[in-house]
Amino acid sequence: MLGTFAVIVWKSFTDVSFAALRPGPAPAVASRSAAGSSAAGDVSSAGAPLRTPEPPPPVDLGDFDRLRARSLLLPVPGVAPTSLHDDFQDERARGRHEALDMLAPRGTPVVAADDGRIEKLFTSVRGGLTVYQFDAEQVYCYYYAHLDRYAEGLAEGQVVKRGDRLGYVGTTGNAPPEKPHLHFAIFKLGPEKRWWEGVPINPFPLWAPSQTTAVR
Repeated sequence: MLGTFAVIVWKSFTDVSFAALRPGPAPAVASRSAAGSSAAGDVSSAGAPLRTPEPPPPVDLGDFDRLRARSLLLPVPGVAPTSLHDDFQDERARGRHEALDMLAPRGTPVVAADDGRIEKLFTSVRGGLTVYQFDAEQVYCYYYAHLDRYAEGLAEGQVVKRGDRLGYVGTTGNAPPEKPHLHFAIFKLGPEKRWWEGVPINPFPLWAPSQTTAVR
């Protein structure tokens, strides 16, 4: 991981605890491809200048508090928090997962978890059809992957509201054909606001049952 970061650990359905911040030496490259091993790892900077970017701000427990205060929507309506599994730390073929998978039938709508703007619509080898949505303050990016198709009329630069339809659950990219799901990730943007770079944040505790008052 990058520099200093916080790992959010789920202890039980009634008790959330957080690991202490783990200090470490500053890495030679201070940012990484966003959204983990099965998301944007095959994204290039598409012609951006070849230079070391400024490091993104470290993730801390305040980030979780700010996101929790927004009462983010589960981006797959009908998915119950009790059905979610904390797979953020799971090892995959090309590294740690760093996201949350939400299983649902193919074609189930996928909606915006928060207000913001569509920063990038991108097709990648691993993520398939993807959406990168910046929040309204451009502090966080929400990443939606393995979509079957986009919502009609969805476009880069479009302002979206919490609950607006973005696309539909599918298996594009490297998702198993028999396991349609949404791969959802959150990452904290660096000062240069690059849609392909950031520090991953575990989404799972945001919708853990003891933290959820309503599900849409």
